[in-house]
Formats: sequence, structure tokens, C-alpha cells
Amino acid sequence: MFWDDLRKLLTSTQLYRLDRLITAKLVPIFYALGLAAIGLWAIDHLFTSFADNFGQGLWGVLEIIVYVPLTLLALRIVCELILVFLKAHDGSAAAVDLGQHGHTTLLEEVGDAIHDLADDDDDSPSLSPPPLGSPLGSAGSTTGEAAGPIIKGTARRPRRSPSDD
Repeated sequence: MFWDDLRKLLTSTQLYRLDRLITAKLVPIFYALGLAAIGLWAIDHLFTSFADNFGQGLWGVLEIIVYVPLTLLALRIVCELILVFLKAHDGSAAAVDLGQHGHTTLLEEVGDAIHDLADDDDDSPSLSPPPLGSPLGSAGSTTGEAAGPIIKGTARRPRRSPSDD
């Protein structure tokens, strides 16, 4: 069952699309890989230290006895910190509506993200000076008075003063 599930995960689009958050599900896999790495290091260190001489091998056993529990503790702390961080930010992750657009491929998502960034850039103010003939340019102003900044529509309503009533 494990290998079938792993094959199914790697051949599906779940890992390659960003419409679902799967980080919390990957933490146990990260923990298992960390445990395997610690075990492999301990076995490798044991054999390589005994390969030099017997005294070095005994020193290697002492290193394994000291370092393995410390790295296990560090691995556990890191995994728990990741889980606590993800749990604390679960509400903000749920607020992100990733499945809103109904994309079918990662390329479409990337294309839409680039398009959205380009649209945001069009809305930002330009850093170049206004053309001379525009009402914003003081040299090209036909009325003789400097024009104020152009204000685009806002969501606020103007406040009414008591004298307006």
C-alpha cells in the first residue's frame, strides 16, 4: 500500500499545482526522513570509526551515544515548530482562495500571476516627469496656475460639514 500511495502521489498533479496547501502533510515525511538520516549517519560513523582502529571505534560509539539523542531532540523541536507555525497561521492559509480561478495547469497559474503583476504595475504612479503639454507640467500649463494632483476614484465618501445642511 505504501508504494502504491507514493506512486500515486508522485504521478498526480497534487505536488505540482498550488491550488491546495500540503505543507502540514509533508512534516511527518520530513520527520521520517530525518530519523532515517540520523540512523544512517550513526551506522556509517560506527563502521568508519572502527575501520581506523579499535580505540577510535570506541570513541565513535561515545560520539554516537552523545550526538544521536541531541539530533533527535533538535529534529523533534524543528518539526513541532513547523507544525505550531502552520497551526497558528491556519486561518490566514484558509483565507487564501487558491481554487478560485479553476486553472488546470501550473503554466496557466504562472501566466495569470504575471498578468496580475503587470496589471498592478499599470496602476502604480509613474516615476517619469509628466509631458510638457500635460496639465500636470507647470511649464506647459495654459491657465497659468499649477494644477493639483489627479485623484483617482476612492471608496470613501466625502465628509459633509455641518454648514452643508
